[in-house]
Amino acid sequence: MNQEIEIEFKNILKKGEFEKLRTALNMTANHFKRQINYYFDTEDFSIKGNHSALRIRFKNGQYQLTLKQPHPEGLLETHQHLSESEASLMIKTAKLPAGDVQTLLRRADIPYEDLVFLGQLTTDRAEIPFMSGELVLDHSFYLDHEDYELEFEASDRTDGQEAFDQLLTAHNIPARKTQNKIIRFFNRYKEQINGG
Repeated sequence: MNQEIEIEFKNILKKGEFEKLRTALNMTANHFKRQINYYFDTEDFSIKGNHSALRIRFKNGQYQLTLKQPHPEGLLETHQHLSESEASLMIKTAKLPAGDVQTLLRRADIPYEDLVFLGQLTTDRAEIPFMSGELVLDHSFYLDHEDYELEFEASDRTDGQEAFDQLLTAHNIPARKTQNKIIRFFNRYKEQINGG
């Protein structure tokens, strides 16, 4: 089973903060690569109800199915490579291919047969090594909305938090409670459904 524990710190940015950081970190347009996330859940959001998330990510010409689940250290990600035809079929029909992700959803009593495709989120992402981890700048577009985000991926929660806090302080960026992309996507999705 292809799994990893994700320890990351996030901070939503204003456009001006994003541009200032991009300049300070010497990130050019060439640093940014496009990736597309395709999100799935059941109509009653049973995956979200389990504090989990399911997506296909298209990046560097590859499709990867990922189930994110809670873990004491962060998030447990289970990855499953998909062919272009498998990914295309799942996006069109929401039919989950056999494999580790299906097995984990079955164990969690989530009715994966009832999946629906919710939509896509496109991100222009730049990643650079930073201190003991990886620093990420994201500009995301979804459901007639866009946002900017700073992420720091670390191997240790304590060291990572300290490095992230130092970075924010050094650039005069206030710490903001920041939800994961999929939660921001869900919130926007619900707003649109409710006519917001």
